[in-house]
Amino acid sequence: MRSAIRFLHRGDVVELGEVGPNETVLDYLRLRRGLSGTKEGCGEGDCGACTVAVGRIVGGRLVYQPVNSCIQFLGMLDGAELVTVEDLAADGKLHPVQQAMVDFHGSQCGFCTPGFIMSLFTLYHAADVPATRKTVTDWLAGNLCRCTGYRPIVDAALDACFQTVDDAFSRRAAETMAALTALQDGADVMIPTGEGFFAAPASVDALVELYDRHPDATILAGATDVGLWVTKQLRDLPKIIWIGRVAELEGAEETAGGVLMGARATFGDTHDFMARIDPDLGELWRRIGSKQVRASGTVCGNIANGSPIGDSPPALIALGATLELRKGADARTLPLDAFFLDYGKQDRKPGEIVTGLYVPRLDPNHAFRCFKISKRFDQDITAVLMAVRLTLVDGSITEARVAYGGMAPTPKRAAGTEIALVGARPDTPSTWAAALRALAEDFSPISDMRASEDYRQEVARALLAKALVEIGGTPDERTRITGARREEMSHAA
Repeated sequence: MRSAIRFLHRGDVVELGEVGPNETVLDYLRLRRGLSGTKEGCGEGDCGACTVAVGRIVGGRLVYQPVNSCIQFLGMLDGAELVTVEDLAADGKLHPVQQAMVDFHGSQCGFCTPGFIMSLFTLYHAADVPATRKTVTDWLAGNLCRCTGYRPIVDAALDACFQTVDDAFSRRAAETMAALTALQDGADVMIPTGEGFFAAPASVDALVELYDRHPDATILAGATDVGLWVTKQLRDLPKIIWIGRVAELEGAEETAGGVLMGARATFGDTHDFMARIDPDLGELWRRIGSKQVRASGTVCGNIANGSPIGDSPPALIALGATLELRKGADARTLPLDAFFLDYGKQDRKPGEIVTGLYVPRLDPNHAFRCFKISKRFDQDITAVLMAVRLTLVDGSITEARVAYGGMAPTPKRAAGTEIALVGARPDTPSTWAAALRALAEDFSPISDMRASEDYRQEVARALLAKALVEIGGTPDERTRITGARREEMSHAA
């Protein structure tokens, strides 16, 4: 048992025995260390001004990911390298991405600039990414600039980020990897703080045993949602159990029938797996949050928190995904659509934890479509999300799974619509008119800041019709402005 976290910063091991359960990386940098280059803007992971880089060993190489430090808890740095904007210049010279921002006039007021710099630093160190403007804009979708304009920032990125990697970090990569390896001691971490604690078990057994003893604790994965409970709802979470050190819960793997992912697997980790199931899933995963959010946020966390507008559950429900849970020595599985009981209520017992998710691959006679509607195209909360999986025999629908987000207190299947679709033909609109009418009986959405009830009902029908038209043979060049399936298929290949 270890009573301190340890991480690497500026080549030195930082060991902290006093870590508040809700203390963020941003507060540590600005209040404890006096490193004020990292800024606080929105305080919820939307603007990117607080972006730092976190380095870990992944697949035998050192990988730097952008992270929103305003919602990343300090304890989550255990075993990693922290890089801030103050750390980039070396030997009196700016880092290549910093110099490019100067050369291309990418900064005006400068408040957002440190976050842009850190996102570009991670792109500079990224491997096997296309040297395109689309790559840059996707990488920077989580960084907001109000005054410079994005064109010079993108130009700076195109100039600096696709050259041979040569900076102080690449030159000492072997040394850094050795130091990070030495930090992996396999010990459970428990830092008591008054009535609470920050804990980071190192095994599944230790995790479920601790949570069984403290079912009132908050399970923490990527903090992209839980972090907002602290920064926006001002909640005090006295007991935090972080699953980030449990090796058995990391990553994803392809099996004979689908994809199995652990509770630690992030949206970034699982993107390519999902894109290989269907290109619409790859596009949906790409639009979930920003690069910073996808690098930290986990698929199972998106499910376990039970949001009615979470992006992944409707798509996974339509696919027939299965959730894995464990309490003490007892493990069980259940269909994902049975997990959501009511608003804020899931089929999860006190002390029970989500450990994994199984997503089945599509059969040859399956047709799948998934569409997300939001006010902003990138990094925005869903107003309506629809996913449909049809089983087709000789052009007729023999089974339908249709799921929506944003239409009910939980992600929910459209039961009446599914029944009405059986026997219909996607290439004959008159046969599925009854299914469109059935949607009004399946859902009674509310009006809120994202969309009105009438808008949601109309969009729900339009999305289902769009899916059926495409499956019936209409080229998606006629139905889509962006996200063409052939383009996404080439990206996933």
